Amino acid sequence: MPGPDQSISDIITDAVSRAMRTILPAIQRRIGEMAAKDLDGKLAVKGRRKGARRARARKVEITRWVADRRARRVPTFVIELTGGLDTKKKVVAKYGENAAFEKGKPLPPTIAARRTAPGPVAIAARVVKARPPVVRKAVTK
Repeated sequence: MPGPDQSISDIITDAVSRAMRTILPAIQRRIGEMAAKDLDGKLAVKGRRKGARRARARKVEITRWVADRRARRVPTFVIELTGGLDTKKKVVAKYGENAAFEKGKPLPPTIAARRTAPGPVAIAARVVKARPPVVRKAVTK
C-alpha cells in the first residue's frame, strides 16, 4: 500500500520493479535457451564443414583410351604399352588421331605401318591444302 507521502512516480516505479523481479528470471531463461539453440546450430554447421571430407569421385580403372580431340592426359597403361610416350601429341604423331588403346589387347598399328600395309588397310597421308585468302569487295554507297 502506498504511503501518503509517496508521489505517483514513486508508486509506478515500485510497481514496475516488483513486476520485473517476478518476470526477469523467465525472460533470462528464454534468452539463454534461444542463445544456446543458435550457438549449437552454428557450431554444428562449422563442425561438419571442418570435419567432413570432400566427396571425391571413385577411382575407376581406365581400360580403353582414344587419342581424340577431347583426350587430356595419357593414362598410365598407354604410357606402358607405347614404351614411354607420355604426351598426347607424341601418341598421335606415332599412332594417328583416334587411335584406340585397350588394356590387354595389342597396340593399334602405327601410321607408318598403315601406309605401307597392302590392301584396303593402307591409309594415304593426309593432304592439307592451304585455302586462298578471302577477298571481299568494299561496300560503296
